[in-house]
Amino acid sequence: MTSPVRVRKGSIRKGYPIGEDHEKHKQNNESINAMNSTTSPIKIGVITDITGPLSLLGVANANIAKLAIDEMNAHGGLLDRPLLLHLEDSATTDSVAGAKARKLIQEDRVDALLGGIYSSTRQAIKGPVVEGKKLYIYPEQYEGQECHPLIFCTGPVPAQQVESMIPWLMEKTGAKKFYCPSADYIWPHILNKKLREVVAAHGGSIVGEEYFPMDHTDYTATVQKIASSRAEVVFNTIVPPGVGPFLEQLHKSGFTKRGGQLVCTYFEENLLNLFPPEQVDGMYSCLDYYQSVNDPFSRDLLGRYDKLYPGSSKFTGGSAATGLYRGLKLWEAAVKEAGSLDQDAVIRALDHAKIAQGPGGPAEMVPGQHHLRLNMYIGHANNGKFEVAKDLGVIDPKECTQGLR
Repeated sequence: MTSPVRVRKGSIRKGYPIGEDHEKHKQNNESINAMNSTTSPIKIGVITDITGPLSLLGVANANIAKLAIDEMNAHGGLLDRPLLLHLEDSATTDSVAGAKARKLIQEDRVDALLGGIYSSTRQAIKGPVVEGKKLYIYPEQYEGQECHPLIFCTGPVPAQQVESMIPWLMEKTGAKKFYCPSADYIWPHILNKKLREVVAAHGGSIVGEEYFPMDHTDYTATVQKIASSRAEVVFNTIVPPGVGPFLEQLHKSGFTKRGGQLVCTYFEENLLNLFPPEQVDGMYSCLDYYQSVNDPFSRDLLGRYDKLYPGSSKFTGGSAATGLYRGLKLWEAAVKEAGSLDQDAVIRALDHAKIAQGPGGPAEMVPGQHHLRLNMYIGHANNGKFEVAKDLGVIDPKECTQGLR
């Protein structure tokens, strides 16, 4: 699957990416200028995949970061200082992400760092974060188990996706046999381990589990094994770019026509609309937000985003955009409580930070875990949209507890 979004490469400075998008941020610039010109700005670093195979999602992350920072500045900034966004393109390449993190920490000297989609990208960013002793907020759903005092995670983890969704699916469909075609990196390996535990606890079994490079394209043998194993559920963790060929080949095999269930926890509206409906209709996903979630704040935030950014990169849960928005607002709340940018004080406040409103509902850090208690939803794909099949309510992350600094 190639990227349908093109963004000109170049340095992103002073809160504005080069090119036509600059015009959208004049209001932010005016808000900054209206503040005390002698006050130095608070610097926020965001790394995301503006180019490369994940650009459709990365552009949405860049957009929501700009929206959130613009709105904070429009309300007077933070600690009576303007906020300045340093936005960097990691180009869906982990080595680039690591280099950008080092630049933001060592050269730009940002006050906080956010971003990353793939877990391998988080790991690439983590090196410079630990080396530079910088607060880092990772916004994407992932495999969990990140337990470093400098790192906070604002997306769902397996306890909030697999533990909640799979028992519901097994009861609803009667399915017992699961097949796991997977990308070969840390997130699928750990997610599948959790799946195996949950499926076994509810009387089911994993009848196949395979791992492939992310750019793998020929799934003929795998599709045949799915059929011969009589798998009732395909629990897919193949990711772009390999997921396109896989879904096409699975559809052609007649898996769903035979009554098979397709699960892909990370799928959201951006990815859904890249595929013909017949390849993805009926798919189940499990996220912290879908565009059909109907609380007033979620509707209003989506409306503001769509007005500013009407293009193909949508504001969604699985893209990390919801986690990025939450991360910025939770960090803002922590800075206000700390009353300064002293990083140790901000981390202590962030450990129990909460927001009363957010995409999909409220969110709060579970003290000691650096992960969020979140509202979770099961989505069901129907004609290019995700309908909420089940509101699962508020679910704890059940992540590692660490000592506070």
